[in-house]
Amino acid sequence: MGMVVEAEAYAGPEDRASHARFGPRSRATTMFGAPGRAYVYGVYGMHTCLNVVTGPAGLAAAILIRSVVPIEGIGSMRAARLARAIATRRMAAANPHAEHARIACLPAALVAAGPANLAAAFDVQLADDGLDLLDPASPLRLEAGSLDGTTRAIIAAARIGVAYAGPGWVDRPWRFVATQAPTPSPDKLA
Repeated sequence: MGMVVEAEAYAGPEDRASHARFGPRSRATTMFGAPGRAYVYGVYGMHTCLNVVTGPAGLAAAILIRSVVPIEGIGSMRAARLARAIATRRMAAANPHAEHARIACLPAALVAAGPANLAAAFDVQLADDGLDLLDPASPLRLEAGSLDGTTRAIIAAARIGVAYAGPGWVDRPWRFVATQAPTPSPDKLA
């Protein structure tokens, strides 16, 4: 279990940084579906990323979950990160003891920091695409609320890694970061 501390918004086909720009028959088919579903896709053949569909059915929109601060289950998250690294990275597979030591030394707040690390820590698989994240019985789900009753300030900033989208989209302030929580990209809040 953890608290989402960083996320990015992606709109429909008009958003040149969104997978939805290729239409409902692309890999983004799930984005055009019901809200509250997981949109999971692969990156570079070795990472997965978790998004939450937010638009009404037929109108693609999703939120990329970029970072989660672990609350409980940190040991399971570290084990899942290690298993994913060994399965997808030659260097980790060649020396699993070194990879184990590297992941064991990570501060807890960084175990699920960054979209690929988050997906690995929560063992998000491509098969999870379309999963209902609002179903209380789902193995992967979102729950509303603050864990400690505190409201956190949120900073809006430009999305990361979307330079290809061009002016008007690359600088759109659609990345949201909780200011009192660790984030993997504090240098990019300007």
